[in-house]
Amino acid sequence: MLRSSKGTGPAQRISLLTGIALFLVSTLVSAEYGLNFPPPVTEIAKEVYSLHMLIMLVCVGIGVVVFGAMFWSIVMHRKSRGHKAATFHESTTIEIIWTAIPFMILVGMAIPSTATLIKMEDTKNADLVIKITGYQWKWKYEYLEQDVSFFSNLSTPRDQIDNKVAKGKDYLLEVDNQLLIPTGKKVRFLVTANDVIHAWWVPQLGVKKDAIPGFINEVWTRVDEPGTYRGQCAELCGKDHGFMPIVVQAVSEDEFKKWISVKKAEVVATAADAGKSWSKDELLQRGEKVYQTCAACHGATGAGIPGVFPAIKGSKIATGPLGAHLNIVMKGKPGTAMQAFAGQMNDADIAAVVTFQRNAFGNNTGDVVQPSAVKALR
Repeated sequence: MLRSSKGTGPAQRISLLTGIALFLVSTLVSAEYGLNFPPPVTEIAKEVYSLHMLIMLVCVGIGVVVFGAMFWSIVMHRKSRGHKAATFHESTTIEIIWTAIPFMILVGMAIPSTATLIKMEDTKNADLVIKITGYQWKWKYEYLEQDVSFFSNLSTPRDQIDNKVAKGKDYLLEVDNQLLIPTGKKVRFLVTANDVIHAWWVPQLGVKKDAIPGFINEVWTRVDEPGTYRGQCAELCGKDHGFMPIVVQAVSEDEFKKWISVKKAEVVATAADAGKSWSKDELLQRGEKVYQTCAACHGATGAGIPGVFPAIKGSKIATGPLGAHLNIVMKGKPGTAMQAFAGQMNDADIAAVVTFQRNAFGNNTGDVVQPSAVKALR
């Protein structure tokens, strides 16, 4: 029941104000505020940070002078004190002053900024070259000189996203495959995209570059100390833009070489998977994991999003002709958000996810797809 505040006494007012103050304090304590850049870890990132702080101080200084002069003039020359407005114009001296001072400030800021920008664009003499391709909503990394490539997807559990369980420490900033680079080495990134415009951004490395379909942009970094550095796609690339994180792990050169050897062994194992005859249970188990890539659009339960993304459960594709199902998974559907996964998944993964979709969510077709059948369609 609401009551009028007319009869509110001093004690009630104090209690009300105290309650509001406690609420605000508790809110401030529980929130995490990032008031500046994260700690820079590369030479370029440190220069960018220093420039940011320098120019911020210049802007603050300009603000203090301009607003201080304005407020002083308003207070000290107000009408109640008997002051009258001056009637002068076309002052050459004032015109020169307010043109020369901003010009000198801009030149003073441009010189160090230009020097840093030139360093950021200098990608020559790199020790390692990595091609980065943005997809909705994942990244593909290709180590061009090592013949190693893989996709990096968000690994945050769906239950955290749907607020069914408590969120983890690195919520929406964790991936299944991290990008590894060796410390003390200059790494050149070739950045592009497969579908729409993305942006590869890792603040602590001082790296941010647009990934544009049909174009290749260049950027570089060198990390001297081992560590894990996180970033995100910095372009509005679609419905799940916020679910496209980046994780870069800098390791010693020896550890990097061992990791490359492991990745090359995985390539050999993947090739072996394509020739293996899988049981239905093996395909369903693997397909359930692969389906997490599809769940962003088609839903964890296969129900889709009505009017936006079609359902897998009971759909004509998942319960209809097997050939049509394989065709749309591999080639996509032009004019829709359904991507072509032939270049994103290997034969075993495509076989597994199609088998899973045709035997999950009540789609009991009994169909089993072998990797050899997918390979034949390529």
